[in-house]
Amino acid sequence: MLKKIFRVVTNKFLLTAVFFAVWTIYFDQNDWVTMQQRQKELKNVKENIAYLNTEIARLAAERNGLMADPAKIEKYARENYRMKHDGEDVYVIESENPSK
Repeated sequence: MLKKIFRVVTNKFLLTAVFFAVWTIYFDQNDWVTMQQRQKELKNVKENIAYLNTEIARLAAERNGLMADPAKIEKYARENYRMKHDGEDVYVIESENPSK
């Protein structure tokens, strides 16, 4: 019985297969840990692409709205660039909380 187990364990094909499996799992350029890191990075990149696509759509809609309505252009300039008409005073109240 022990001789039979020894013969199976020392089989050159089994040893080659085990060596190949260990090599590809731990030491190869495309080992398991690297593949997991790449999968995580791919997921992050896909999420970033989805976010950027929604931002592009939002900005395009905002741009189209600004191009169509002069009142929106004036409101946008006043809010974002603090522009004013002659003779007006603008008071800017800023929050200390950076998240707002």
